[in-house]
Amino acid sequence: MRFAVDAHAIGRHLTGNEVYVRSLLNAFAAEDPDCEFIAYVSSDEACEHIPARIHTRRVSANPFLRLGADLAVKVRQDRPDLLHVQYTAPLACSAPIVVSVHDVSFLEHPEYFTRDRAWQLQSTVRRTVRRAARILTGSEFSRWSILKVYGQLEEEKVVVVPNAAAPEFRPISREAACAAVRERFSIAGPFVLSVGDLQPRKNQIGLIRAFARLLRAYPQFKHNLVLAGKETWFADRVREAARESGIGGRIQFVGFVTDRDLLHLYNAAELFAFPSFYEGFGLPVLEAMACGRAVVCSNTSALPEVVDGGAILCDPYSLDEIARAIADLLLDSELRARMERLGGQRAAHFSWQRTARRTLEVFYDVAERHAARATVGSAIAQ
Repeated sequence: MRFAVDAHAIGRHLTGNEVYVRSLLNAFAAEDPDCEFIAYVSSDEACEHIPARIHTRRVSANPFLRLGADLAVKVRQDRPDLLHVQYTAPLACSAPIVVSVHDVSFLEHPEYFTRDRAWQLQSTVRRTVRRAARILTGSEFSRWSILKVYGQLEEEKVVVVPNAAAPEFRPISREAACAAVRERFSIAGPFVLSVGDLQPRKNQIGLIRAFARLLRAYPQFKHNLVLAGKETWFADRVREAARESGIGGRIQFVGFVTDRDLLHLYNAAELFAFPSFYEGFGLPVLEAMACGRAVVCSNTSALPEVVDGGAILCDPYSLDEIARAIADLLLDSELRARMERLGGQRAAHFSWQRTARRTLEVFYDVAERHAARATVGSAIAQ
């Protein structure tokens, strides 16, 4: 079999989408040595993150060119048994399509996006899911959301394939992690960490305000709040909230960070806070738990399903609940140790090898069904 993957996100700091496709390709290479894989990439540095046995071909970084013509031409030339994409398929495609739709927040909460971006996703993803042979998503929450918003989809067409933390995310020496964070980011004292692009649904503004309440209620805490994540159109609003919080000197923005820096940040943090309004899966929570950090996260969307008792849950719309959950973990070392243990056990249930294995089962099923239909159609034509 020959499977093609739209891997344009790799090397372009597209955060969750990049982590997903990069991790999947690495696991594919290890899981199925007999299959041929083609990755369509748009960045010079992409090949550094892709196993040598996976063929790479260059497509345009411009989405209009890539989706309008470039991918379609490459697929016709390479003749794969299917094409795997995230969210949006090319306008024309000669191979069957498997699409990963991580969430449908652009339909359920368009206010989290710019108007143009929400419209673009609403239009292109709808077209893609209608054409796709299978739709992959990371949680039961997202599966039922997809079935609800698109309607008239066969239930078996939407398949849950959970994501995982990369094996690089693991407990390391706390002292070494703190030293690396101190040298790289000039963070010397204890801190609470949150990871995610600076965008509305990640609720950094709520976290900042809750953290300010926490410090007013417990002035003995010496902790800072560290926010790691790419700047977006919403970043100015988040930074303004930090300035207006009265604790601006205790909040540090470190921007987009590499996986190596993220490993050190997770391990050096006192705990991890993720009060996101909406997640189709919530990979940073799993990464933090894999690094042995106690986690505070939202009780909404897919997060309770993912953490499954391995984190302290709170209402992301309640500043008091967020502050109280963080305080509970900072004040109670036994509770913190228990949540670190439970979180690590939960994270161990997920692996990219399992994800790749289940994804490849879907690929083979789609490709074999397509080949069988083609054979029948050819026989009838004769």
